[in-house]
Amino acid sequence: MLQHLAGSRYFRLQSSTMSTQIYQSVLSRNFIATLFLFAITLFSISGCSEIDTDRTRESAVFDGEYPIAVTATVGMVADIVKRVGKQHVTVTQLMGAGVDPHLYNAPRDDVLRIMESDVTFYSGLKLEGKMADTLVKLANQKPVVPVTEQIDRSQLLEPESMHGHYDPHVWMDVQAWAKCVDVIASTLSQFDPQHSDDYRANADAYLKQLEELHAYGLKAIGSIPPQSRVLITSHDAFNYFGRAYGLEVLGVQGLSTESEAGLQRINELVNMIVERKIKAVFVESSVSPKNIRALIEGAAAQDYEVKIGGELFSDAMGIDGTYEGTYVGMLDHNITLVARELGGVAPPDGFLGNLAHAESRSIEKESP
Repeated sequence: MLQHLAGSRYFRLQSSTMSTQIYQSVLSRNFIATLFLFAITLFSISGCSEIDTDRTRESAVFDGEYPIAVTATVGMVADIVKRVGKQHVTVTQLMGAGVDPHLYNAPRDDVLRIMESDVTFYSGLKLEGKMADTLVKLANQKPVVPVTEQIDRSQLLEPESMHGHYDPHVWMDVQAWAKCVDVIASTLSQFDPQHSDDYRANADAYLKQLEELHAYGLKAIGSIPPQSRVLITSHDAFNYFGRAYGLEVLGVQGLSTESEAGLQRINELVNMIVERKIKAVFVESSVSPKNIRALIEGAAAQDYEVKIGGELFSDAMGIDGTYEGTYVGMLDHNITLVARELGGVAPPDGFLGNLAHAESRSIEKESP
């Protein structure tokens, strides 16, 4: 009996010790994150908000153990890093499939991941919304690189609704997004000169594939009858896509999903759908379909039937580990689906023959 009690007491002491250690570990991580966020806030208040990301990158040279720890905010950026860095990097992606970067609130763990990584890449041009200010401040401490903000401004769109800001959805234009491949290859080469030849070779091979993807897009979208080249989606994420492939693009919401769609906007689009006899509208994987449903119901009230053509990838790629979970797969899916649903000609399995589920995805979205 005494032996049993002693054993129980020992077990309780051991459990208590382990719990205390775990609690202290969690507390320590939270404290570090909180302290760092506080430091960022003080830095912002002091007015030292100007950064020189070129100087930050050039002054840092990797001297740790491989692979290099890289953090990326969105999948489109993470995918480039994986393609260019390959075995020399390990990539942590903060925002997964279906996550809307405009509305993303970075938890403390994200700040810790950036602090603990060797290099961080993010898209930029305000895509990351509320997280953008934190990323800008962190760039004064270590290599934190906005890949789109080094693109020539003549290639960027500046809609009136953005009031002096650029449209951040650059990846929808394959040729414009290809510039980001060079930015990432250059940054990794400066940070890790030992493998600069590998980064350049990997980037060149990837750029060749992107050229082929763009050519496929021109051919597939170009096969849509001219009067049917109207792309209606949940929000204005496809302006670069429209510019690249000759589509008129209309979104129910603005460039950011933070804005709400007004009744007037919905009525305008409904009237246009009916008048121009548009066959299909499209939902997005990272945005609620409610506004697209409103368009369908509005058209039905005028005795016109318009269908949901399928689900497009806009602010996030597909599920990690799938073909659509890569940048090439994301654009291949969008190009193929839009072309086929608007009356064009494209193979159902897409650019590389990997879109086995494209048809089923479209059918699923047509059902209520």
